[in-house]
Amino acid sequence: MFLTYDEELCVQSMHIGSYDDEPATISAMADFAKENGYIIDTTGNRCHHEIYLADSRKTEISKLKTVVRHSIKKAD
Repeated sequence: MFLTYDEELCVQSMHIGSYDDEPATISAMADFAKENGYIIDTTGNRCHHEIYLADSRKTEISKLKTVVRHSIKKAD
Protein backbone atom coordinates (compact mmCIF):
# COMPACT_ATOMS: atom_id res chain seq x y z
CA MET A 1 0.00 0.00 0.00
CA PHE A 2 1.23 3.49 -0.82
CA LEU A 3 0.20 6.58 1.07
CA THR A 4 0.58 10.12 -0.18
CA TYR A 5 0.13 13.16 2.01
CA ASP A 6 1.40 16.72 2.24
CA GLU A 7 3.65 17.07 5.26
CA GLU A 8 3.97 20.82 5.01
CA LEU A 9 6.72 22.06 7.34
CA CYS A 10 8.76 19.34 9.05
CA VAL A 11 11.99 18.55 10.84
CA GLN A 12 13.94 15.48 9.85
CA SER A 13 17.12 13.70 10.79
CA MET A 14 19.22 10.81 9.53
CA HIS A 15 19.38 8.22 12.30
CA ILE A 16 22.25 5.76 11.96
CA GLY A 17 22.24 2.64 14.09
CA SER A 18 19.79 0.52 16.02
CA TYR A 19 16.09 1.32 15.97
CA ASP A 20 16.25 1.01 19.77
CA ASP A 21 18.36 4.19 19.85
CA GLU A 22 15.87 6.32 17.88
CA PRO A 23 14.35 7.99 20.97
CA ALA A 24 17.57 10.01 21.40
CA THR A 25 17.34 11.20 17.78
CA ILE A 26 13.67 12.07 18.19
CA SER A 27 14.45 14.01 21.37
CA ALA A 28 17.20 15.95 19.57
CA MET A 29 14.74 16.78 16.77
CA ALA A 30 12.20 18.10 19.30
CA ASP A 31 14.90 20.18 20.98
CA PHE A 32 16.00 21.60 17.62
CA ALA A 33 12.42 22.51 16.73
CA LYS A 34 11.87 24.19 20.11
CA GLU A 35 15.15 26.15 19.86
CA ASN A 36 13.90 27.52 16.53
CA GLY A 37 10.39 28.49 17.70
CA TYR A 38 8.49 25.34 16.63
CA ILE A 39 6.87 22.33 18.26
CA ILE A 40 6.30 18.81 16.99
CA ASP A 41 2.81 18.53 15.45
CA THR A 42 1.96 14.89 14.85
CA THR A 43 -1.82 15.19 15.10
CA GLY A 44 -4.60 14.30 12.70
CA ASN A 45 -3.13 13.78 9.23
CA ARG A 46 0.30 15.06 10.26
CA CYS A 47 2.32 11.97 11.03
CA HIS A 48 5.64 10.78 12.37
CA HIS A 49 7.20 8.63 9.74
CA GLU A 50 10.41 6.89 8.91
CA ILE A 51 12.14 6.09 5.65
CA TYR A 52 14.32 3.00 5.89
CA LEU A 53 17.38 3.22 3.67
CA ALA A 54 18.77 -0.18 4.58
CA ASP A 55 17.35 -3.68 4.83
CA SER A 56 17.49 -4.62 8.52
CA ARG A 57 17.66 -8.30 7.56
CA LYS A 58 20.90 -7.78 5.63
CA THR A 59 22.61 -4.79 7.26
CA GLU A 60 24.74 -4.67 10.40
CA ILE A 61 22.74 -2.92 13.12
CA SER A 62 25.32 -0.15 13.57
CA LYS A 63 25.02 0.71 9.85
CA LEU A 64 21.23 0.93 9.58
CA LYS A 65 20.12 4.28 8.13
CA THR A 66 16.67 5.73 8.79
CA VAL A 67 15.29 9.15 7.90
CA VAL A 68 13.04 10.20 10.78
CA ARG A 69 10.56 12.96 9.98
CA HIS A 70 8.10 14.89 12.17
CA SER A 71 5.67 17.60 11.15
CA ILE A 72 6.13 20.86 13.06
CA LYS A 73 4.25 24.10 13.62
CA LYS A 74 5.05 27.50 15.11
CA ALA A 75 5.00 27.44 18.91
CA ASP A 76 2.29 29.57 20.50
